[in-house]
Amino acid sequence: MDIKQVGVVGCGQMGGGIAQVTAQAGYAVIVSEVNEELLSKGLAALNASLTKAVEREKITPQDKEAAISRIRGTTSMKDFGNCDLVIEAAIENLELKRKIFAELDSVCLEHAILATNTSCLSIIEMAMTTKRPDKVLGLHFFNPPPIMKLLEVVRTVATSEETLETCRSFGQSLGKTVITAPDSPGFIVNRLMVPQVLNAIRMLEAGVATREDIDNGMVLGLNHPIGPLALADLVGLDTFYYIGNAMYDEFKEPQFAPPVLLEKMVAAGWLGRKTGKGFYDYKKN
Repeated sequence: MDIKQVGVVGCGQMGGGIAQVTAQAGYAVIVSEVNEELLSKGLAALNASLTKAVEREKITPQDKEAAISRIRGTTSMKDFGNCDLVIEAAIENLELKRKIFAELDSVCLEHAILATNTSCLSIIEMAMTTKRPDKVLGLHFFNPPPIMKLLEVVRTVATSEETLETCRSFGQSLGKTVITAPDSPGFIVNRLMVPQVLNAIRMLEAGVATREDIDNGMVLGLNHPIGPLALADLVGLDTFYYIGNAMYDEFKEPQFAPPVLLEKMVAAGWLGRKTGKGFYDYKKN
């Protein structure tokens, strides 16, 4: 199947980034938000991201204008009616995602593929709210989507071979390296990475080392581009909390259980960069 028009549900950090890279690859994009205020905020952030890419000479001003011209914002799910592929990028809440998939199924054309950007939730549970479970799968982009080169294509037990191959080709057309993962909590990357971040939090909680020493140890000792605590701040502490809980519920392994410190920080609203405070303070920067 030829993908020409792509829909993105959500214009936050991930949804806006997905809309950007998709438009830059030449696709017509419709991106939605729940109200005009959030939509304007998301589109402004997307525009700022493209402006930064121009300033860094990653793209030309003409490239930016071409990408912007391909993006249309909306607050109505009905506007996804002519999309060949719709990627859901809402918050990590299974019931919300199930509701979105049921609504998309009712407005989208019969051939349309429905995808989720979830990091850990059960995709088959979203698929079964639709009449097209064979056309549902995960397209897990990494943060920030315009920079990160990996795309996990996540296949459920019901995903057809045609859907899988169409989305693998779509990912490659975005310039991504595509890997195929099973519909199991954490998929490939998060199943490896989340325990490492949670263990770093436990070390800090137990007073084994300072946040700086933990992060510097990973950056300078293992050549990681960013330390685990700084990474948690970048991705969002609430995201790690939700992913850890989902993985622990599935596997019952202590390595996936969120530490008490993480739970308390999330309760306090210290979610990392997006709130200005996490393991590090960003309000002064």
